[in-house]
Amino acid sequence: MKDGPNIALLGSLIGDPARANMLTALTSGKALTASELAGEAGITLQTASSHLAKLEAGALVHRRKQGRHHYFCLADEEVASVIETMMGFAAKHGALRTRTGPKDPALRKARVCYNHLAGEYGVRMFDSLCAQGYVKGSAKTLGLTGAGQEFLAEMGIDLQALATPRRPLCKSCLDWSARRSHMAGTLGTALLAQILTLKWAIRQPDSRAITFSRTGEKRFFEHFPV
Repeated sequence: MKDGPNIALLGSLIGDPARANMLTALTSGKALTASELAGEAGITLQTASSHLAKLEAGALVHRRKQGRHHYFCLADEEVASVIETMMGFAAKHGALRTRTGPKDPALRKARVCYNHLAGEYGVRMFDSLCAQGYVKGSAKTLGLTGAGQEFLAEMGIDLQALATPRRPLCKSCLDWSARRSHMAGTLGTALLAQILTLKWAIRQPDSRAITFSRTGEKRFFEHFPV
């Protein structure tokens, strides 16, 4: 056999429908219990525990213990990016599952992708940052400009806090519903956090959906014109 990354193992871990559903649920950024993930996957708790053990061994999820309870989350933002990219690829090639319900339009409009803003509003924000010259470069070499630094400072975002050796500052993430890029990295995390801090929007309980108030939506459009 050839040496190199074992993408077959990764594919087998993600490819199982139950595990795929659990990983997708964890892209919300919230830590969930095995029981909650079993409900997301439509399987028994015992089966979910077996799947989670495999995902943990494959370094896709991380287990956290708090008191008597065990919680699971994605191992890191890179795993979230892989899942979101695969969702985008599946959507682009017509591999879609039909999901009905009132939450669908809300999720397409604005939602959490692990720790940053996704959906139509996430794509708008990314496009606006690029169009205004705040972010420049290709998808793999995005960087913050001097004008971008001034813009973030005006929004009340601490630039020094964004610098970390473990995560990139600017990173594009393929949006599965819009099939275009939204902003990830520490910049994407900081922007979503500030949007929530400024109360432009709130996160809906037990959902990935982000709901903007009328005033918040106006402020968002002012800061991120297309």
